[in-house]
Amino acid sequence: METSVELAGLATAAAARLIDLLATDGWDAIKASVLSLWRTAHPERVEEELDDARAELIQAEQAGGDAELPGLLAAEWRARIIRLLATRPDTVDELRALLAGDLRTVAAPEQRITGSLTLEAHVSGGDAFQAGRDMNVTRGGQS
Repeated sequence: METSVELAGLATAAAARLIDLLATDGWDAIKASVLSLWRTAHPERVEEELDDARAELIQAEQAGGDAELPGLLAAEWRARIIRLLATRPDTVDELRALLAGDLRTVAAPEQRITGSLTLEAHVSGGDAFQAGRDMNVTRGGQS
């Protein structure tokens, strides 16, 4: 049985990847797979919400970008995914398969996840920041 920490991690990864792909050309190719997770829980409403999020993200990118918007959308979809997993535990394996398959292969070659990553830091008297991909660090109100 999955722990709530494992499910939260899965939902976080899925939501982040979903938002990464939302405004890409490959979105249409995986939209049906994403919607299949909600097939018994108002998929038409989820489709409308995904379309709204996509439009909002594209509009923000065209207007020069809102650096906070992807994070806010990811948090919103993380919560939705967690609720879905809580009410329909049978979707856990489907979501894992989707992350391993559709959400990975639709990405451009430079965005595809292949292999593993190990990060190690030895810090003395300072800070260490590590990320497997994008990272934003803000100090004193500036990036």
